[in-house]
Amino acid sequence: MPASRGRKALHIKSLQRNVGQVGPTLNGTSLDADLPRAVKLPQHCGPPRASRRSRYRAISLIAVHLAVIGHVLHWKLTGRTITPLEPSEAMATLEEGLLNAGFLLFAGLILITLIFGRFFCGWACHFLAYQDLCSWLMKKAGIVPGLIRSRLLILIPFGVAFYMFIWPQVARIYEGRPAPALVAHLTTGEFWKTMPGLWIGLLTVLVDGFLIVYLLGAKSFCNYGCPYGAFFQMADRFAPGRIRVNDACMGCGHCTATCTSNVRVHEEVARFGAIQDQNCMKCLDCVSVCPTNALSYRFGRSGFLKRLFERKRRTRRVFDFSWPEELGLLALFLLGLYAFRGLYGVVPFLLSIGLAIIVTWSAVVVWRLIRRPDLRFRKRPLKAGGRFTGAGLLAATLIGTLLAFTFHSAWVQYHLREGGRLLIQARELPPELRSPALTDGLSHLLEAERWGLFAHAELLDRITGTLRFQGETDRAADYLERSCELAPTVEKYLELSSLRLQLGEVEAVREALLRALALEPSQPTATQRLEILEHRQAAGLRTPR
Repeated sequence: MPASRGRKALHIKSLQRNVGQVGPTLNGTSLDADLPRAVKLPQHCGPPRASRRSRYRAISLIAVHLAVIGHVLHWKLTGRTITPLEPSEAMATLEEGLLNAGFLLFAGLILITLIFGRFFCGWACHFLAYQDLCSWLMKKAGIVPGLIRSRLLILIPFGVAFYMFIWPQVARIYEGRPAPALVAHLTTGEFWKTMPGLWIGLLTVLVDGFLIVYLLGAKSFCNYGCPYGAFFQMADRFAPGRIRVNDACMGCGHCTATCTSNVRVHEEVARFGAIQDQNCMKCLDCVSVCPTNALSYRFGRSGFLKRLFERKRRTRRVFDFSWPEELGLLALFLLGLYAFRGLYGVVPFLLSIGLAIIVTWSAVVVWRLIRRPDLRFRKRPLKAGGRFTGAGLLAATLIGTLLAFTFHSAWVQYHLREGGRLLIQARELPPELRSPALTDGLSHLLEAERWGLFAHAELLDRITGTLRFQGETDRAADYLERSCELAPTVEKYLELSSLRLQLGEVEAVREALLRALALEPSQPTATQRLEILEHRQAAGLRTPR
C-alpha cells in the first residue's frame, strides 16, 4: 500500500474512534471497533499532516528523564540530595509536617495549571512519556489504540486523590489531632526510601505505561488512574490559557483525529470557541496539524461557567457500558485495589491502581466472551460462530489466571489486614481480654502466611512479635530467621541473637551476631555481645539464657 493511502486509512480510523462516528469500542462484536460504520469526510479534507510539536515534546520528555538520572547520580556521588520531586511526597507534608521538595513542586504545578492549563501533563510527566511511547509503537505497527468510555471509571482519579491527600486530614480532624508543625525537609540521605525497587519500578512502567494503553487506549492511565491528574483537571477548569479557534476553521476534523488526549477537539471549539475539556494536556498537536491555522494557544476567559450552562445542550455522549455494568466494573476496581495494594509488601499504590484497571477490562472481556457468539480484539477473532479460536482460548486462560490471582490476593490481604486490626485492637484491651484477641489476630496472620504465594518479611515480623509476646520463643525465632533471609537488617539479627540466647543455642547466637557485623562491621552492640560470648566460652563458663 502506498504511504499516502496507508496514512489516509490511519486518519480515517482515527476519525472513526475519536470523532465518534462509530459505535463505542466495546459494543457489537469487537473490543476495538473493528466493524466501523461508513464515515463521511468533507471533500476538501486530505490526510492530516504530521505534528511539528511532537519532536519538541519528545525532547522535553527525554530531558525530564535525564534530569531524573542526574538527580539520582547526585545522591549516589554525594550521599545527600534534594528530596524526591514526586507529587506523592506531598502526603508526608500533610500528615507529618515534613515540608519537602515534592510538596513544593506539586503546589507550584497546580498554581501554574490554574493559569496556563495542563502543560505539565503533556510536556513533563514521565508516566505520560511511557504511554505516548506505547501509542507511537502501536501506530508504527498499524494499530490505532481504541478508547473505552466509562461514566464511573473516569471518577477513579478523583477518588484516589481524595483517599491519598484529603481523607487523612478528615480523619485527623475527626479524631481531634492537631495539625503537624511544618519542618523543612528539603534534602535527604535516604533518597530511595519511598521508591520501589528496580524490578517493581520496571513492572509499574510496563503496566501503567504500556499494557494499559494497549488494552484501553491512549493515555488511559491519565484518564482512569492518575490521582495527581485529578488536581490538574480541577485547576485546568479555571485556566485562562487555552487552545482557541478563529473563523478560519473549516471543520475538517484533523484536530480530533490527531489528539492523543482523547478530546473531541472539533466539538469543543465549535461550541465554546476553545477547548474546555480538562483532559486536554496542551500537547498542541491539534494546533500544529490544523490546515488553516485556525487553532492557537491564547489567553482569554476560561469559559468554565459557559461550559456548565451549555452542558445540557451538548451532544449526548455514547458510553461502552450500561449502568449495571458500570457499577460492576467499579466494584471490581475496588476489589482489585484492595487485593493488590501493598501485596506481599512490594506492590506500590500506582501499580495497584493499574492492575485494578486491567482487572476491570478483563472482566469485560470475559463477559463478552460468555455472551457473544463472535468477538474480536485488534482484528484477531477471539470467538467465531460460538466457538473459541486459539487466540480466544489463550486470552481466556490468561484472563482467568489474572482473575483467579486477584481473588486469591484479596483473600490473603483480608487475613493480613484483619490480623493486623485485631493485634492493634488487643493493645487497647485490658490484660485479661488481650490473650483471646492476640490468638485470633495470630490465626489470621498464619492463614495469610499459609495461603500466600510468596514469603513476606513484614508478615513474618508481625508473626514473630506476636509469638514472642505469647512466650513461644522457639517459633518466634524460626519466623524471625526466615524474615532475616528475606530482608536482613542489623536490628533483626540482634533480636534473633537474643531469642537464640534464650533458647540456649550458642552457635546460633554467634551466627546471628556475625551476620549483623557483616552488614555493619562497626556495630557496637553486636561487637560487645560477640566479645562477651567468646570470653565466656574461652573461660569455660556457661552462657546464661
